[in-house]
Amino acid sequence: MTKTVFDLIIVGGGPGGYVAAIRGAQLGMSVALVERAELGGICLNWGCIPTKALLHSATVLRACRDAAHYGVTGAGEARPDLAAMVARSRKVAGRLGQGVAHLMKKNGVTVFAASAKLAGSGRLALDTGTTLSAKHIILATGARARELPALPVGERIWAYRQALAPAEIPKSLLVVGAGAIGAEFASFYRAIGADVTLIDMTPEILPQEDAEISQLARKAFEKQGIRVLTQCAVTGSTLTATGVRVSLAQQGKQTDLDVDRVIVAAGIVGNVEDLGLENTRVKVDKTHIVTDAQCRTGEPGVYAIGDVAGAPWLAHKASHEGVLCVEAIAGLPTHAIDPLRIPACTYSHPQVASIGMTEARAREHVKHSGGEIRVGKFTFAGNGKAIAMGEDQGLVKTVFDAKSGELLGAHIIHPEASELITGYGVAASLEATEEDLMQTVFAHPTLSETLHESVLSAFGKALHA
Repeated sequence: MTKTVFDLIIVGGGPGGYVAAIRGAQLGMSVALVERAELGGICLNWGCIPTKALLHSATVLRACRDAAHYGVTGAGEARPDLAAMVARSRKVAGRLGQGVAHLMKKNGVTVFAASAKLAGSGRLALDTGTTLSAKHIILATGARARELPALPVGERIWAYRQALAPAEIPKSLLVVGAGAIGAEFASFYRAIGADVTLIDMTPEILPQEDAEISQLARKAFEKQGIRVLTQCAVTGSTLTATGVRVSLAQQGKQTDLDVDRVIVAAGIVGNVEDLGLENTRVKVDKTHIVTDAQCRTGEPGVYAIGDVAGAPWLAHKASHEGVLCVEAIAGLPTHAIDPLRIPACTYSHPQVASIGMTEARAREHVKHSGGEIRVGKFTFAGNGKAIAMGEDQGLVKTVFDAKSGELLGAHIIHPEASELITGYGVAASLEATEEDLMQTVFAHPTLSETLHESVLSAFGKALHA
């Protein structure tokens, strides 16, 4: 007979849910994980991982095309094999999905392939007819792409799933939404030969990033041949004989754009429907579940983590919340997550990564106390490793509190930005000051030396600028 009573049940097997399950099992709890689709969630199967596989294929393609620059001949005629790229991407996602299944078995987590909804105190009803019970229930149901009425998803108007497994390369493509997802798709499709237009309603692309970094990203995209339109909104669309005609409104002007395909990347909404929340004290605000610092909802014994619990919508934030939530349930000491210490990465070409406050936000932050900030900048053109790699375009920018030396924010644009940002993440978590960072010895020659130089620059001590 299948066990139905547990110490902990988690609904959703994404990066938050399955990590919470593992931590619960490590702490001696009997744990059940309910997942209606694929273990690993959207991130592993249709988000973070497969997009990075495709983007790496694009990186290899660019490297082959530029091979002669590095003294390698015969690779300049490289062409994209889209079917092979997609097949590899799906294989990578499948391998990791199997890995999650193995981890569940290894840790003794009981997995139920079902949908679930709250059914009263400590009970969870599955659509298979089974009812599970636990003192603690964690909702980790994630989020989905926001739908736009003017762009109904179909054969020619894609959401992320269709964009990750195209049958052919579109000759022309409109990407709606210039946040991280939109920027990544724009970079990939441009690299494999599509004529790409990227639009956003805000004044700049990557609007969550520091304004200077966003402007540098825009210039880099446009140099690659991506057409960028900001303060631009979609007002309607019509299917044509071969593609889509999209009506655009930009600063009072109406224009029509004909493209083969459209990708909608206009944000996400939390998966809060059909969870039985209406009969509980769980509060929902703008499609996201409201929680406290320990991931507790208004309903005793019910918790929420990850994308369904609100911004920042990042897999690593979900995983960290999963551990925090379970450890709090177990009575262990925990520290509330500080969103300003969570790095964010966009895997476009070039990559953009950041942690903490933008320069503008930092100025506002210290303004109320009469304080000042210090800003440091260092370009990769002054870094030996970057020049040797042929990747000397980019910037590291750091923002400090002038009085205390606290690192308020760090921002990087470079093909390796996502790997570099963790250095500042560790510094922020350890509450390192500018003095600590300046006294740190960075290996030479490495790209990480740019992190050091940017800190030195903020205090007038840059050595290679």
